[in-house]
Amino acid sequence: MDSFMIAVNAVIPFLIYFAFGYGVKRSGIVDKPFLVRMNHVIFRAFFPVMMFNNIYRTGGTQGVSPRLIIVNLLSILALIGLAMLIVPRLVKENPRRGVIVQALYRGNCVLFAVPLAENVFGPEGGSLASMALAFVIPVYNVMAVLILEYFRGGKPGKLQLLKKIVTNPMIMGSIAGALFLFLGIRLPQYVMKPVSEYAALCTPLACFVMGGTLQFSSVRKNLKYLIPTLGVKLLAFPAVIVALSVALGFSPMERFVLFSQFTTPVAAASYSMAQSMGGDGDLASEMVVVSAVVSVFTIFFWVFITKYLGII
Repeated sequence: MDSFMIAVNAVIPFLIYFAFGYGVKRSGIVDKPFLVRMNHVIFRAFFPVMMFNNIYRTGGTQGVSPRLIIVNLLSILALIGLAMLIVPRLVKENPRRGVIVQALYRGNCVLFAVPLAENVFGPEGGSLASMALAFVIPVYNVMAVLILEYFRGGKPGKLQLLKKIVTNPMIMGSIAGALFLFLGIRLPQYVMKPVSEYAALCTPLACFVMGGTLQFSSVRKNLKYLIPTLGVKLLAFPAVIVALSVALGFSPMERFVLFSQFTTPVAAASYSMAQSMGGDGDLASEMVVVSAVVSVFTIFFWVFITKYLGII
């Protein structure tokens, strides 16, 4: 029963956020252009505040294991390598190849992994997940550029890559939080209060927007790509990561942080990047939407199973 309630408490809030956004959109209170603008604001303004807050508030008491970071990054690179070998053999069109490879490895970690870790392990879990993501997100962005450019037939320059990394809002928020933390700069309570409140708004607002932009009309034609891709992403690879984290002797919180980054739905940012870099924008959008809906149930399954088995 405890395992069931932990899974419910970790996942059901996301379902409510999605449903509320979908219902508000269907009622006509908001329209798609409004949601698109709001999504831009969340990405540019709220995400960096959330990353800053999650790292800064650790107060230097919670470190991140180098072994956890190394295993995390090597797992990402291994998944990308396998995808680059297998996907081109199964998919003929280059625009779809890049989208599928990106969908396989690039999760919506900021929106899902950090709140999930906080739901299960409290602020300490959220802080550890945020600090781990400070290393993961640059790899996500660099590899996305390389993959999409490769399938487009281009070769990104070093300055272009560096600019995309440095100007990513989540990276900027992480760097700022780390600098304030390690330099010992302490903000007064009257500043931290609004920072914490804005950070708390990030997850429900982002889920609200995703719920409002859900569209199922064009999904059927791409099911032959969606089902195998999301099956690997949301079920097969998380199982491998859980087994790996147990075999390597990580602590329960470290296991969950590692696992949560690989069981999240496809990153929303992958759609805009694919669309602007010659990828199949429709397929990328459907990967984001369908994975977001399905992940509510797969995440529940994984949280329940890992808790029931005593893994977390």
